[in-house]
Amino acid sequence: MAAPPPVAAPPRGLSESVAAVVNDDIVSSYDLMQRMRLLMVSSGVQPTEENLPQLEQEALRSLIDEHVQLQELRRVEKAQKITIISTDKEVDEQIDDIAKGNNANMTGAQLLAQLAAQGVGAETFRSQIRIDSSWQNWISGRYGSRLRVGEDQIKAFQRRAAESASKPQYQVSEVFIDAARVGGMETAINGATQLVAQMQQGAPFPSVARQFSSAATAANGGDAGWVGPGEMPPEVDTALEELRPGQLSRPIPVRDGVYIIYLRDKRAGAKTALVDLKQVAYPLAADATAQQIEAANTALLALKPQITSCSTLEAAAGKVDGLVAGDLGEAEITDLAPAFQAAATALEIGQVSDPIRTDAGLHLIAVCGKRQSGGGAPSHDQIENRLRGQQLALISKRYLRDLRNSATIETR
Repeated sequence: MAAPPPVAAPPRGLSESVAAVVNDDIVSSYDLMQRMRLLMVSSGVQPTEENLPQLEQEALRSLIDEHVQLQELRRVEKAQKITIISTDKEVDEQIDDIAKGNNANMTGAQLLAQLAAQGVGAETFRSQIRIDSSWQNWISGRYGSRLRVGEDQIKAFQRRAAESASKPQYQVSEVFIDAARVGGMETAINGATQLVAQMQQGAPFPSVARQFSSAATAANGGDAGWVGPGEMPPEVDTALEELRPGQLSRPIPVRDGVYIIYLRDKRAGAKTALVDLKQVAYPLAADATAQQIEAANTALLALKPQITSCSTLEAAAGKVDGLVAGDLGEAEITDLAPAFQAAATALEIGQVSDPIRTDAGLHLIAVCGKRQSGGGAPSHDQIENRLRGQQLALISKRYLRDLRNSATIETR
């Protein structure tokens, strides 16, 4: 879509007025106009009588947030005698990267020239890049090393993925309008409605997401990847069931805001999940006596706490006479014997069952892995990175909210 035509900027210092004051820092009307223009150019949203108030409010909110962030970064730099705010060279490098992301042959200087031709001053763009990158680096540096994504969290994620393997999967992009940030649910719904209208007219979804979404996926153009039922709010799940690939949803109100969903692709759920098992067996005849069964049960229950992982199973079993340990390999859960099937479904990766009776004896089974048949499931590292990113985004959101609440902000 064509960018909005250039508008001559008012001479600085003459026709400027004060749009807001943030802890004694002034946001001028020139700053506000420039940010509105940057929003329109970078998102592809065209100005209309209906959406101009939304664009102005979003531009003003962004500028206020950035002033609060920059003030905090300067305070930390002074207090800790460290450098946090990105240098001119670092900003130049980021602009070069953005330009190459748009066009492999484009330079940062060419990108700035394009923006200038559409009425956006270079310093407006540079300031946004500088503050955003500095803030993200500060949050990551301060909190990233303290974050611990536990194996229990990763296993819980894997378990949910395995449980949803038989259900439809959706490849989605999202825009989330935070009602608290924009001043209430009614404003959020109205804003989302305007954005849907603009995207239906050609504004690129990734560009709109980067500029307007409050979700952690905004930096990736709203790309949430493949999701299954239960991973998003129930209202979004309901909307996904009705969408076809390539369709854009209407605004979807949820408890704390409004979603806009673009369904990129959909796939039927796998018929089953694959599970990787090892076992320890105590051989028993089908007609074994109650005393023999009890002795086998006692031996396996004593062994179970010593199996701390799949890798230690054979060594632990080898210390007890009469036990047989082995790798059962990977199989579809539905192909397992009924007793094994129930345990493999209920257990998480790394867990060991209680003794299971079969015609061949008593068995302990250990779940060494689970995945969706047909592939597509995220790896251990991908899950860890996704959960870490979600935690950092939440920390950043709360940190900024606290700074705003303690700031003196006056809008004109």
